[in-house]
Amino acid sequence: MSGVYARRIAVVAASAAFAATTGLLTAPTAQAAMPTPVSASTARTYLSELTVSTEGSSDGYSRDKFPHWITQSGACNTREVVLERDGTNVEQNSSCAAVSGSWYSEYDGATWTAASDLDIDHMVPLAEAWRSGASSWTTAQRQAYANDLTRPQLIAVTDNVNQAKGDKDPAKWMPSRTAYKCTYARAWVHVKHYYDLTVDSAEKSALQSILNGC
Repeated sequence: MSGVYARRIAVVAASAAFAATTGLLTAPTAQAAMPTPVSASTARTYLSELTVSTEGSSDGYSRDKFPHWITQSGACNTREVVLERDGTNVEQNSSCAAVSGSWYSEYDGATWTAASDLDIDHMVPLAEAWRSGASSWTTAQRQAYANDLTRPQLIAVTDNVNQAKGDKDPAKWMPSRTAYKCTYARAWVHVKHYYDLTVDSAEKSALQSILNGC
């Protein structure tokens, strides 16, 4: 009887594996997204826990001190992983470069079909992180921050919109798409809280105003 039971379990497992594989092959490709940030209520709590401090200096800052984009697996670096994650029907070549697909930019509501039109935005910019505490980190810590796929820190967006954002905090820049402002504030606070970065008073006020309306 035990042998029959073992075979039955093996058959069920094989069937489940086949069904899962079939589902992957036949299911429509839906756009993924960056990791979901904490809720508005949690973000408000996190914001109250952040240290308020005058923004530090940019002295010594360089993007090179935040090594990116690093290899994540095989030929795929962080940028290509995010492009594949955030797009729809993304096809990659043998070098992992996205050669086709469609991308919806949450910041401005634009849709793009060429990966070259997308930047991978650091939700909390590298220079902002530097002025908020990352200047004292090790290079390894800064590398982990610049390539963080676990927190809501990286997102594919319209390139010139990302360039307009630059290293500005929410007191100076927010996405033009109103529907995304709450998510943006939640993600910003989530990242700052996780990495124990400081906020300045204007930044905190802007975030409180947004989160109170979420």
